[in-house]
Amino acid sequence: MCDVALDPYTSHGHDGILKDNKIENDLTIEILVKQSLLQAEMGCDIIAPSDMMDGRIGKIRNGLDKKGFKDTQIISYAVKYASNFYGPFREAVGSKKNLKGNKKTYQMDFRNSSEALREVALDVKEGADIVMVKPGLPYLDIIRSVKDNFRIPIFSYQVSGEYSLIKNGIKRGIVNEDAIIESLVSLKRSGSNAIVTYFSLEIANQLK
Repeated sequence: MCDVALDPYTSHGHDGILKDNKIENDLTIEILVKQSLLQAEMGCDIIAPSDMMDGRIGKIRNGLDKKGFKDTQIISYAVKYASNFYGPFREAVGSKKNLKGNKKTYQMDFRNSSEALREVALDVKEGADIVMVKPGLPYLDIIRSVKDNFRIPIFSYQVSGEYSLIKNGIKRGIVNEDAIIESLVSLKRSGSNAIVTYFSLEIANQLK
């Protein structure tokens, strides 16, 4: 499963081409399609666009199909909020200091729940096989709402800020290690079919 986005490669830290301080949605999609095709050619089974550009799922699906990659699946970050919980990741990869402005023009407002259903509906119509809700714990209600309204697998993403809060709580003795599994079960209980989490290694070790 390969991430599709431009932010790791831009000097300004945004997920799209920036022109006159505005994101060029359609121009960005052209590059995302090329990126997706390259990943499929290299053997990627699932393409995961995390950029939040409008209409990219349909364009990527069409591009993959035309090149014979009809079995390559797409997991859409359909519900990706402009969240404060991405901080530790951005700090670790150095993108926090590079980001000019914020991503609120293309990521979702955390106050808005109805937009999540509209975004999922659009991406499903365009050909998404799986949808992602990101972050996870602050949006349990969104996961449940998507689960109740669509017959499509849902991934939730427990992001770096969620991980850091729990990890620091354990380190300081505020909570014990059972908080890890409790947080993951809450994501599962809300409707997640799969969970992306920084706790994967800890859970794997517990299951040995």
